[in-house]
Amino acid sequence: MDANPTPPSEAPRLLVSLATYNEAGNLEPLARAIREVAPNASILVIDDNSPDGTGRIADELVASMPGFHVIHRPGKLGLGTATIAAMKFAIENGYDLLLNMDADFSHDPEYVPALLAGMADHDVMIGSRYVPGGGVEGGFNFKRKFMSTGINTYARMMLGLRSRDNSGAFRCYRVSKLAQIDFDRIRSRGYSFQEEILFWCQAVGCRIGETPIVFKDRRAGVSKINNREAVLALWILLRLGVARRLGHI
Repeated sequence: MDANPTPPSEAPRLLVSLATYNEAGNLEPLARAIREVAPNASILVIDDNSPDGTGRIADELVASMPGFHVIHRPGKLGLGTATIAAMKFAIENGYDLLLNMDADFSHDPEYVPALLAGMADHDVMIGSRYVPGGGVEGGFNFKRKFMSTGINTYARMMLGLRSRDNSGAFRCYRVSKLAQIDFDRIRSRGYSFQEEILFWCQAVGCRIGETPIVFKDRRAGVSKINNREAVLALWILLRLGVARRLGHI
């Protein structure tokens, strides 16, 4: 038994961020599921003017759920910029931890406690499909699996990352470390953001860990990744890797 338990008042302030576009069928049940495993967490939605009314549902949750926040954006501005908006919100509002997850139930809230536990001795914890105990369940066809494993290998080679799951968004960050990153240097706006932000976290001395998760096919709606974004991600990581090897960053 811990002789000096942390008083409840000193528990880290946690913000859970959800980037949304057409997630009307998922947002409210996900928010309630998050609160079941992290009752004191604040929740931030960054909605890109979803035509299905996701933003309206977020506003209703602001009114009915304490600690719920929403940022409305005028249109699809990219997953990377949404995550940066959440990081800046966490920094500006004095949170200790930022936990980001997909808004479509691909990331099961049941793994949140394991991510938070890992933050005891890490600065970034990744919910990982590619460590023992992790995996993918349903709807992850050969093409998507090839793209995911391929870009992870590519990111480790180009960026010098040691973690195995560099493309997933289910992560917890120490906000004081995020505050050391110059977000203006980040080039990615889409799916390569996940790899690039790990590179910058590593550059400011973050201890990066992984805990196994099973990635689940989305509960409602459709996947939004496309071939153009995948190719652009590879190009951005190539440029970043070349700059790293030349000592320009």
